[in-house]
Amino acid sequence: MPDSITPKKKVAVIGAGPVGLAAAAHLLERGLEPVVIEAGPTVGHAVRQWGHVRMFSPWEYNIDKAAERLLTEAGWNRPQPDHYPTGAELAEQYLEPLATRTPLKDHIRTRSLVTAIGRAGFDKVKTRGRDAAPFEIRYQNGKGPEVLRADAVIDATGTWFTPNPAGANGLPAIGEREAQNRIAYGMPDMLGRDRPRYEGRCVAVLGAGHSAVGTLLDLAKLKEQEPATQIVWLLRGEAPEKSFGGGAADQLSARGALGTAFSALVASGNLSVESGFRVNRIARDGDRIVVSGAGCPGRHVAVDELVVSTGFRPDLDFLREIRLSLDPALECPPALAPLIDPNEHSCGSVRPHGARELAQPEAGFYFAGMKSYGRAPTFLMMTGYEQVRSIAAELAGDHDAACRVELVLPATGVCNGAPALAAAAAGCCAPAKAAPAATGCCAGPKAS
Repeated sequence: MPDSITPKKKVAVIGAGPVGLAAAAHLLERGLEPVVIEAGPTVGHAVRQWGHVRMFSPWEYNIDKAAERLLTEAGWNRPQPDHYPTGAELAEQYLEPLATRTPLKDHIRTRSLVTAIGRAGFDKVKTRGRDAAPFEIRYQNGKGPEVLRADAVIDATGTWFTPNPAGANGLPAIGEREAQNRIAYGMPDMLGRDRPRYEGRCVAVLGAGHSAVGTLLDLAKLKEQEPATQIVWLLRGEAPEKSFGGGAADQLSARGALGTAFSALVASGNLSVESGFRVNRIARDGDRIVVSGAGCPGRHVAVDELVVSTGFRPDLDFLREIRLSLDPALECPPALAPLIDPNEHSCGSVRPHGARELAQPEAGFYFAGMKSYGRAPTFLMMTGYEQVRSIAAELAGDHDAACRVELVLPATGVCNGAPALAAAAAGCCAPAKAAPAATGCCAGPKAS
């Protein structure tokens, strides 16, 4: 059949965040038909939830190349490359124009929540002929249940809306669900829309990563403006100083500044530090909640609000009929696990990777972006862009391009805006070179 009348391969992209829209841009360039399905009312819905937070990496490293080509054709004014955008700026200055001013505008369906994905005519058990069957994507919008059939699926839904619970064993603490109206997850906007909830109250923050540190620093600013605010830092480890980072010696300057400010806050005595606190129970006590720790009878704190900043995990519920292979610890593709294991790597030492590492037993199905990393916090946005470039090439039949690495990273780290570039580690078709050493997650947000 002549190419001019051969139907385009249709690819469903689940999630309209930075990586999902980049995937759609690459698919469009490859002559494929992307259909982007987004649960939120606008593109970048998850990004907007942390819109008040400033990223560790500047604009130069947050824009996908295929997306930029589409935007340039539409007359887009590129942001200053060395400026560190907030989540809101990322959404408003990049994602919105990409979704409304380029050909992608005809390929995006918002307010559409995917509820299940399977193979048309095949349950999970049936094998013969399975790979030739289209995917059936079921989603819910204002009109009711809808069905989309596609030749391939890229799941770029991220992990923001499935945070880890407060319980130290990975399970919700006893009573956690019953106390939900006193618990927030991630990074609330302490100085903006969420201020009335926290000012003048006793607030505990659980966690020791960048999200927890940024939240505690924002609470300290709130305390300066409203001295009645009380701050309690709950961390599972015994060494608070691990959260201080390298300070001025940190090769990621923005992250180093965050650690230095946090070290000064802890030294100031303006917050109470509860180290070795492994939450196992949360109970209501009138208008307050009592957060109890395991291992020490009677150890507890009574607070008005609890913020849980203990990381995220992927939502796999709607993929029950998809054949998946996942690392048992990280819940990511098995070939990717040793490259991103947070026990061994930071985002700075994760080499670029693509379709081969992300492939699943279900032919034509791929995870991309933050969700592809499962529970690992080592994700870098530029690496996500390289993932979808490779996947789009593979789906278009360009296997050489899928295996080729086209990502270059700064020799001294993505987050400090250093202009010097070094060749990235070798890709899926060549042995990996040693990656430059770094610590921490470069692409994550920092305190605004």
